[in-house]
Amino acid sequence: MELMTHKNSHILSASDRVELIQVLKSRFNKRSDKYPGVNWDEIEHRITEDNSVLNALKQMEDSGGEPSFFFYNEDTGKYAFADFSAESPLGRRSLCYDQEALEQRKANKPTGSAVQTAEEFGARLLTEEEYILLQKMGEFDLKTSCWLHTPGEVRQKGGALFGDRRFGRVFIYHNGADSYYSARGFRVIVTIGTK
Repeated sequence: MELMTHKNSHILSASDRVELIQVLKSRFNKRSDKYPGVNWDEIEHRITEDNSVLNALKQMEDSGGEPSFFFYNEDTGKYAFADFSAESPLGRRSLCYDQEALEQRKANKPTGSAVQTAEEFGARLLTEEEYILLQKMGEFDLKTSCWLHTPGEVRQKGGALFGDRRFGRVFIYHNGADSYYSARGFRVIVTIGTK
């Protein structure tokens, strides 16, 4: 798929927009029984209204995240998409947690950080609660792990959270924020609000 650059943001071509929407719709339809009362046409309308959402979903797709509809929040009227790839997205591994951790690392620095890359997408890391919700919808990260949005009190002490599934259970752990591993990536969430 081709990205056209415009004013420091990416604008999808018309054909790329159609292709991306079709992929997202197909994934929604395969799981539509999990979302009673949620209408794809309304989701599509919201997605196509906002180029930044389309761009985020495109970058999620291109980096191996297999974005799919995640949930609808009746209280806020917002829809959410998240990465549903079986393992942590291949194009987003071997990164430390955030920019501060990257700058503090003295040797063998990775190419970037999970938080910064997510922000460049126009998305954010899944929270611990969102990660657990995702794991209720399937079995993810059986061989890999994912950085998670880390509360300030943990991050201030130099740590960061990550999660995975092992032995039929979901685990939430901690590591030094400056660590990175070839099997650790990150999943993101994009929310689409009311206009």
